[in-house]
Amino acid sequence: MAEAVGLAASIGLVVVHTSIPPLRTRRSATLLGQGQVATIGEAIHAEEVAVAVVDAQLSPVQQRNLERAWECKVIDRTGLILDIFGERARTKEGAMQVELAHLEYQRSRLVRSWTHLERQRGGFGFLGGPGETQIEADRRLIGDRIVRVKKELEQVRRTRGLHRSARQRVPYPIVALVGYTNAGKSTLFNTLTGSDVHAQDQLFATLDPTMRGMRLPSHRRVILSDTVGFISDLPTELVAAFRATLEEVSEADIILHVRDVAHPDSASQRADVVRVLDGMVKDGALDAEWPSRTIEVLNKADLMGGIEAVPARDGCIAVSAITGDGLPALSHAMDDRISAGMEVADYHLPTSDGARMAWLYEHGEVMERRDEEDGVHMVVRLLSADRARFERGA
Repeated sequence: MAEAVGLAASIGLVVVHTSIPPLRTRRSATLLGQGQVATIGEAIHAEEVAVAVVDAQLSPVQQRNLERAWECKVIDRTGLILDIFGERARTKEGAMQVELAHLEYQRSRLVRSWTHLERQRGGFGFLGGPGETQIEADRRLIGDRIVRVKKELEQVRRTRGLHRSARQRVPYPIVALVGYTNAGKSTLFNTLTGSDVHAQDQLFATLDPTMRGMRLPSHRRVILSDTVGFISDLPTELVAAFRATLEEVSEADIILHVRDVAHPDSASQRADVVRVLDGMVKDGALDAEWPSRTIEVLNKADLMGGIEAVPARDGCIAVSAITGDGLPALSHAMDDRISAGMEVADYHLPTSDGARMAWLYEHGEVMERRDEEDGVHMVVRLLSADRARFERGA
């Protein structure tokens, strides 16, 4: 209930009444039983409610019948999340992804918009009236628009793929932030990179992926990627539409799973994130080894009295993105994780080849250097991609 209220409040709705009616069976007409519909309807009329939010998935028929019974606009969980995404998306890609999700959602609900025309049907049973014609016309229009948006999104994905290819040619390790919505990913992103990405204490404050560079304690440069937050029962329309925003996760050398350790349902939220990532594995968008690249970041330790108050867990690092506590340990953990995947190589370079030596200092970790009469001997730890690039003559 608290999450549903938070979703409603995040788009400016003022919640004046909540209830959790027991659901013995799902009624095909109204989801709820007649008595429950009547009881909630009385509260709606007493409070002069304009919008009723049902934190469940409603069929078009259920939505229409509840609107008739309660005499107000009714939206379900999917519609609410789509409205939030529609309001927050800023980039062209984000806006297109939201539009695609909206179109997929509305296509199944056109029947609600034309019930007044359906009543005009007449004549023989095999002849459709004007209502049916209008519905078919609208479905064609929406179908055409869906095809166009998908083509545009595919172009965006190709462009993002080219950008990724460019980064692979000048490779820096990618660190992707993932986690439940409002876990503090953007605040952590800002603190680590010195950026000013929009961060607010509300659900889905971040929708558009953002990338910034940062330096680790070893002076190694990495690219940090902020992603859209996960949520339980994410609408299937959005799972498909937002695949591109999660592509950075599949390319990441390190995944930082940011958790709100102070939240009472932190364990459930973790399970929801893992479920979505496992779903990406089944879709072929993520490799099955992603857990080995993951560091769990227990954020908002300040709300529990500091990082010392957070119970120690293997593979987890307690931090506070607000106060900065624990961030040095997190940076060192990222450094260690990257170093573990690096290879040690010996190179003998001419003393005059300053450019290649500088490249090794920039992209690797120089473990040993000996200046000799016939050149410079260097022992360097490099990412496999960097080593291959250097040995190709980059």
